[in-house]
Amino acid sequence: MLKVFHVAGTRSVRPVWLCYELDLPVLVEQIDFTSEYRDSKEWRAISPAGKVPALIDDDLVMFESGAMVDYILERYGDGRLRPQPGTAQSAHYHQWCWFAEATLIRPLGLYRVLRAKNETVESLVSEGKRKFDACLAVVEDTLADRRYMIGSEFTAADVMMGYSVAMVERLLGKDYPNTTEYLRRLKDRAAYQKVLSLAEERPPV
Repeated sequence: MLKVFHVAGTRSVRPVWLCYELDLPVLVEQIDFTSEYRDSKEWRAISPAGKVPALIDDDLVMFESGAMVDYILERYGDGRLRPQPGTAQSAHYHQWCWFAEATLIRPLGLYRVLRAKNETVESLVSEGKRKFDACLAVVEDTLADRRYMIGSEFTAADVMMGYSVAMVERLLGKDYPNTTEYLRRLKDRAAYQKVLSLAEERPPV
């Protein structure tokens, strides 16, 4: 049975809701969302960045809501709740899935920061840096024993991750050697170089 660790109002709503839509048996375990529990060794063994949701299915452990949605559909969906791959509908499906997480939710985070009137700018910056470092540490640890995000072979996950890492390259320094080397490997790829060459081309005036 699928097990989802859940906190109301967080991204764990996604996999739980999907299981319900698919009439899948799912064990929903609501966790203590205090910083003490989220920083505990017990929880970090399940969710390395200390966030929710997390999902367990037999020996599989996951900690990213969008990936959980994809996994549940692939393994248990039987073609339900997503269009046929390779179609225009599927393209739009993926577009809106990504929009929801990568575009729409970002201003919400800024809004919450601006509402924190009792916080100083310095404390907000410090908290943001702490969360950034915690997430980047997960990438660094993952790359300790592999060349790419899911193993020895390059996949689209490296396209997703490579862009994000490149955006924060100046913050890597000496603290993230695995991630720095990973980014170097990605930059050496012919396709990556081809993308960079596009920036050197200018449309006619």
